[in-house]
Amino acid sequence: MKHILALVLLFSAAQAAPASNPGLRGSGDLAGYSPSRDVPVKNTSVQYEPVKGQEENADKGVYLDFEDVENPQPIRGSHGGTDPGSRNNAYQRLNSDKLAPPGTDNGQTINAQWPMALSHNRLGIENSGWARQENTVVMPDATKMAGVDMRLEAGAYRELHWHVAGEWSLVLNGSCRIQAVNENGQTFVDDVSEGDVWFFPKGVPHSIQALDGGVEFLLVFDDGSFSEDNTFLASQVFAHQPKEVLAKDLGIPLSSLDNIPQDELYIFPGTPAPSNISEQNVTTSAGPISRSQSYTYHFSQQPAHRVSGGSVKIIDPSTFPIASNFSAAIVTVNPGGMREIHWHPSSDEWTFFIKGQGRATLFEAPSTATTFDYTAGDVGYFPQSNSHYIENTGGEELVFLEVLQAGAFTDIALGQWIASTPRQIVKDTLGLSDGTLGMLKTEKQYVVAGSN
Repeated sequence: MKHILALVLLFSAAQAAPASNPGLRGSGDLAGYSPSRDVPVKNTSVQYEPVKGQEENADKGVYLDFEDVENPQPIRGSHGGTDPGSRNNAYQRLNSDKLAPPGTDNGQTINAQWPMALSHNRLGIENSGWARQENTVVMPDATKMAGVDMRLEAGAYRELHWHVAGEWSLVLNGSCRIQAVNENGQTFVDDVSEGDVWFFPKGVPHSIQALDGGVEFLLVFDDGSFSEDNTFLASQVFAHQPKEVLAKDLGIPLSSLDNIPQDELYIFPGTPAPSNISEQNVTTSAGPISRSQSYTYHFSQQPAHRVSGGSVKIIDPSTFPIASNFSAAIVTVNPGGMREIHWHPSSDEWTFFIKGQGRATLFEAPSTATTFDYTAGDVGYFPQSNSHYIENTGGEELVFLEVLQAGAFTDIALGQWIASTPRQIVKDTLGLSDGTLGMLKTEKQYVVAGSN
């Protein structure tokens, strides 16, 4: 028995030990200190040309434009040092505030940025469109809302479906026809175009079809873990019921089901919608959905509120009551301007950048701050009551969407708070002079102007 055990142990050791091949594995003599080994000394410093603002005090935190820099370096003022290693400079140029953060950044906040360009793109059949999403899989702390960017080519459908989450949408470009039937049998159909909004409550079945020229729209769901891949699709409902049951339920011959889809359609080409929408205005004995509960709001026709640094448009249940817990603003910031420092006391903020480029500093109590850079197509996320601003860092207008899970669009602005607090309290707390306090504005600014 002892001989057998010894043979087993010997065989096991032989299996575990690597084959002896000095050319492949090197020599054990290379491990550790050797008095005869010379270590080469090589200069690894990097020659670089600082961009505007890079040599200024780090706490000033001006935006560093690395767009045309071949080899951007993680240096700001007297902080940081050169990086001679292998790097993805395309990301470094896009995210200068990550590479060389302002000196006021501290610690590590949640990740408040996700580029939709890094999301997996789900392609529709027969070149009919695509969809990509952001949820807690890629932004684990964005728990209250998730988003989908979807494109339908002319005549293409987003298949008849429903969700377990409420769906709020902003049309980014083009136009489409949407249709729905609610739990009371009331019907709805309408055409929407760039800048318009729709909302479908959870469980309400609906469809979307692109009109001539196609459409791209943004979907926001009231659940951060929502996934487009878990949608209830008409094709799948039919595919996973016994055909005898379907025929009985619908009151049709069994043979009528011979050609139902064998797989989901999701995004697929279709017969172009009739130009006369009344041809698709199907009604039941319950009638159409009332205007007060309309699933659409033609936000594109609402004038923007102009301020010194740009403009703001707000939509919430006061004007769009069916979306009872969705409040949103489209903000336009002129070059050099910024959405003022603010926070939302009643909701997280889910932000989508539509045009231009900008940056934001997310501040978490008591002393954590991270600055993020954003470009068109990015998602931002700012938790409830965490302060932030959004500054235009480019040469064109910055346009973005702020979405809240709240019955009204509200925020608290840092400037208005400080300006509306008794001066002596502010002087004792912050050390600001009377002259400085006299320059503050007691009215909310929303967007403040600045030099480019």
